[in-house]
Amino acid sequence: MENLRYFIEKTYGGNKRAIELQTKRFEKLTNKFYSKFNETEEITFFSVPGRTELGGNHTDHSNGKVLAASINLDTIAVASPNASGEIKVYSEEFEKPFSVNVNSLEKIESEQGTSAALIRGILKAFANAGFSFGGFNAYVSSSVPIGAGLSSSAAFEVLIAIILNRFYNDNSIPLTEIAKTAAFAENEYFGKPCGLMDQLACAYGGIISIDFRNKQNPEIERLNFNFEDYGYKLLLVDTGGNHANLTEDYAAIPQEMKAVSKALGKETIRGTNMEEFLANIKNLRAKVGDRAILRALHFLNENERVSEQVEFLKNGEMNNYLASVRASGDSSYKLLQNVISGSTKTEQSVALALALTNEFFAQNNIQGACRVHGGGFAGTIQVYLPKSFINNYVKFMENVFGELCVYEISVRSVGAVSS
Repeated sequence: MENLRYFIEKTYGGNKRAIELQTKRFEKLTNKFYSKFNETEEITFFSVPGRTELGGNHTDHSNGKVLAASINLDTIAVASPNASGEIKVYSEEFEKPFSVNVNSLEKIESEQGTSAALIRGILKAFANAGFSFGGFNAYVSSSVPIGAGLSSSAAFEVLIAIILNRFYNDNSIPLTEIAKTAAFAENEYFGKPCGLMDQLACAYGGIISIDFRNKQNPEIERLNFNFEDYGYKLLLVDTGGNHANLTEDYAAIPQEMKAVSKALGKETIRGTNMEEFLANIKNLRAKVGDRAILRALHFLNENERVSEQVEFLKNGEMNNYLASVRASGDSSYKLLQNVISGSTKTEQSVALALALTNEFFAQNNIQGACRVHGGGFAGTIQVYLPKSFINNYVKFMENVFGELCVYEISVRSVGAVSS
């Protein structure tokens, strides 16, 4: 298991406790792999982190800028190639395996919304790009919670893609292309409208700024910053909201931004500037409605805010960064309007979590920040909190949203990797 130890140290760092925990985790998964496949050939280990969005709420799908980071929760696999022409994936989260024939690449409508659809979609994306692919066996486990806005689906997609890259392409496919295959699968085969941010953040690792001005060739910059060096911890609060019936809410945001850009004669809202936008408000109201205008206004400000946040992190200006995060959260709430779903009037868990967090800040005279996290409407909020207040805050929020609703996360510097 020397190969495993080296892989774990490379992926999770040199902390003795972390090495012990991750070694047990991979050894357990290895035993499960052999119990299902009973193979003797050499196995390979894989890890892909989840991600958190730091800035650029709903900007990526309109050619905007985002700030994101991979986190210390990941999806892992033990895998080996096979000659059967089939991909068979067991998961600790599901009783039955997912099986996909690598020669059957057309979309199957009944598969939509399943892991099999993601696997088949990635194979199709590989075929479209001229990449090599084939069968493999894998056993998968994940510490990225499903439905918490940490991109458990993107981590799984990237995992499948890097397994194919490792076994059939000698790890030659660039990470940006890996992310594109994953996003294609989620959009076209799984049936969920999304941008490319989640997959890029999972693939690259660390804190990255991404500029989607050219979606085919996004500009990616790595940033070296540790919030804990400044006395802050990054938290996510799971409010327990259900994402099941929110596809229409999510889809409406890019649709309305596209309606605004079309009315302005632009390809995307990124193609206009604030002066031009404001000069056309009266005409826009008649064509697209007020909510679309508010959402476009959010985009124009949020897009510039990402550039501002990048500079604050580069210069170590934590207080200015936190002020910018608060402004981002305020804009998402009031302009983007992705805190409360239009389909319900009584369930407003995200709004409640934000209000309670700000009340906690006020009562304790804390210079913190909070904002809706990710897609919004349900799910999680993001919180920056001085480390000395974490225990009290956790108790405060658990009293409302239940035990283990607060995740303490840290930025992981390593992205998608294999042994």
